Amino acid sequence: MTITRRDLLAGSAAMVLSPFATRALAAPLPRDAEVVVIGAGAAGIAAGRRIAAAGRKVIVIEAAPNIGGRCVTDAASFDAPFDRGARWLYNAETSPVAKLARGVGMDMLPAPRGQRIRIGRRNARAGESEDFLATLVRANRSMGDAVRGKADMPAAAGLPKDIGVWAGTTDFLLGATATGKDLKDLSALDLVAMAQRDGPSACRQGLGALIAKLGEGLPLMLSTPVTRIVWSNRDAQLETPAGKLNAKAVIMTASTNALLSGKIKFAPELPKRQQDAASKLTLGSYDHIALELPGNPLGLSRDDIVIEQSTDRSTGFLLANLGGSSLCQVDVAGSFGTELSARGEAAMVAFATEWLTKLFGADVKNIARRTTATRWNDMPYIYGAMSAASPGGQPARKVLMEPLGSLFFAGEAAHETQWGTVGGAWESGERAAEAALRKIGALKDAPGPEKSGKKPKRTQSRAAAEPPAPGERSLNWPR
Repeated sequence: MTITRRDLLAGSAAMVLSPFATRALAAPLPRDAEVVVIGAGAAGIAAGRRIAAAGRKVIVIEAAPNIGGRCVTDAASFDAPFDRGARWLYNAETSPVAKLARGVGMDMLPAPRGQRIRIGRRNARAGESEDFLATLVRANRSMGDAVRGKADMPAAAGLPKDIGVWAGTTDFLLGATATGKDLKDLSALDLVAMAQRDGPSACRQGLGALIAKLGEGLPLMLSTPVTRIVWSNRDAQLETPAGKLNAKAVIMTASTNALLSGKIKFAPELPKRQQDAASKLTLGSYDHIALELPGNPLGLSRDDIVIEQSTDRSTGFLLANLGGSSLCQVDVAGSFGTELSARGEAAMVAFATEWLTKLFGADVKNIARRTTATRWNDMPYIYGAMSAASPGGQPARKVLMEPLGSLFFAGEAAHETQWGTVGGAWESGERAAEAALRKIGALKDAPGPEKSGKKPKRTQSRAAAEPPAPGERSLNWPR
């Protein structure tokens, strides 16, 4: 028996990364622009494209030497593209990013269905899989019911008390792999507000490669960290090692952890309201450990997913034989992922080989050829994977979206329902661009619903979604 692939894949998605397939401009930093976008990740590229489409002078400044932010495709380490950060786009039929991909010759492939649950060195039997699915359904509903109409709480507080042998796996899938944090560290309200993440698709050339492709043609300054922003209601001035830049509006897409790092100074300082919001939306930990395993020693199919019935936090999420290649990816996340990443790449690879050997009996350590591991928590200018609201922190997303004079914020953390996803980052960037264009007088204020006579469009949250029909084997997990 299998669980639908969209369910399990919905969580491996929330990050994005790397210097593989990018370019830098040789031109010196200009002295002024109408709008400056800080950060060339999904949100920054979306904002830059929207400003440029309006015919206004824009420049995108990126501290790293590459486009993508947390979306990066490594095309050199293995024989297949390896997305070191985010891999999946959700709701691909309606996603603007997926539509743009087709327009620039990039191939979007729906995630295959079917994955395995391992109990020790065997696959779960049909009855065991059925019990696991029922446990996940109950856990989702229980967390939603526990917080609905009540004060926020840790998501773990809403779990049923009788999960038994599936407790570790439930926490891992609904917490760590979905958000980068364990359920005890997560806002239950944030999970309830999360929009459904259906129809996951991957880009054959790599999601990072797609974001880099969509950034082509934009005025980009790479390897140019912004060190200070002097902002007001009228305009702003940015300071960088390459010089100063004046702008009428600034769109900030840096991660919440980067904002809190103090690497970028603000004058005047950001209001305590915004600082507190960022502190409640810190990034969780999520990393990929990639191993080239020739000869398919695990006996798995193309793009097969495997999870285990875990008794503790020391577990992983396997995506095997990526794209039909010999590349296998073990994902680690949450508090265990944080601890493991801090021990370094060698320790991460050692865990992955030992874990796979435990599940499949193959001598993975001696079979593996090329290996690598991401360590997002130590990535300069990012410092983590995806934002996850702490208990009581869900309203902070709306606060983070509030403009401050000439300063606007964007990114996956600034989206109330699509946080943790490339689609959420993209939409947030477009929204911030619209606000910046209105600020500089390039757009008129759009009429509100009461003036236009139209009802506002709403994104369906996980809590509001219809439960799956019996036998559908489908869950809207918070990923």
